[in-house]
Amino acid sequence: MSDRKTILAILELDSEPNRLLKRVAWLANSFDCRVHLVLFAPDDGALLGGFALSNEADAIRRELHSAQESLVDEFAQRLRADNIDVDTSVLMQRPLGDAILETVSAVSPTMVVKATQHHSVAERRIMVDTDWQLMRVCPVPLWFVKADSMPENPVIVAAVDPTHAHDKPAALDHEIVNTANAVAKIIDGDVHLVHTYENLGKIGTAANRTFVPVTLPIDEIDARVRAEHRAALDKLAADCGVDSEHVHQLPGRSNEILPAFARSKDAGLFIMGALARWGLKRAIIGSTAERVIDHIPCDTLIVRLGEQQLWS
Repeated sequence: MSDRKTILAILELDSEPNRLLKRVAWLANSFDCRVHLVLFAPDDGALLGGFALSNEADAIRRELHSAQESLVDEFAQRLRADNIDVDTSVLMQRPLGDAILETVSAVSPTMVVKATQHHSVAERRIMVDTDWQLMRVCPVPLWFVKADSMPENPVIVAAVDPTHAHDKPAALDHEIVNTANAVAKIIDGDVHLVHTYENLGKIGTAANRTFVPVTLPIDEIDARVRAEHRAALDKLAADCGVDSEHVHQLPGRSNEILPAFARSKDAGLFIMGALARWGLKRAIIGSTAERVIDHIPCDTLIVRLGEQQLWS
């Protein structure tokens, strides 16, 4: 097997396969790597009941596997026509998230690429959707494909939180920004840092109405919080070599502000970090990535601490 780095591309027939292949080809050529293309085929569980031992059921399963192998090879040929080294496989295991993680372990890729789509509130709440599972525990960077094409000299938005809210380690912000800088160097992109913070003005107005006659010094507190956040953001930018003109601090909720900011910059790639959270604390807090990703208009790259990276 080649020593070149590998992209694991997750091909789902009901989730923009042509868009995925186009982006995988662009990534493979941009980062000079090979591709392992995995087709997750329809579940054949219906053939495994009491009828499973019959010759007819076994023949149907073999024909189904053969058809899926031919199909994934057809998709692979489109990549090979672009001089990309491609391996293929077909998996029918369920649940899909577990099957992908098992494939990551077997293939040892340096990035997983998968198309994504809007998730319902119920999917976000119960956290059983494949994308959420991968965001929490995938051991390599995770590239979600959304846009039809990647613009030339793309704007790369890196979402950071230098105040380390919700126990987020400081090293994760450096990982996000260093990733953005490294990717930008390869694809000739333009990095912008963005950090959102809660504006205390609206909260304070409601609080002062509630706790009259005690008046809280909300304006003073808000100014201090804003200054502290800005100082931490500027230090992160300086440490990572990001021009001050490309550093943005915006008041408001991250799930509202970050997608709007990405649209305003016509971003080609949005990079953010994800943390694994378990139990009641995780259910209550959630993560910024899970609240934001549905609404980001461009491709999104999720990074975690300690990952091997395609661009390193």
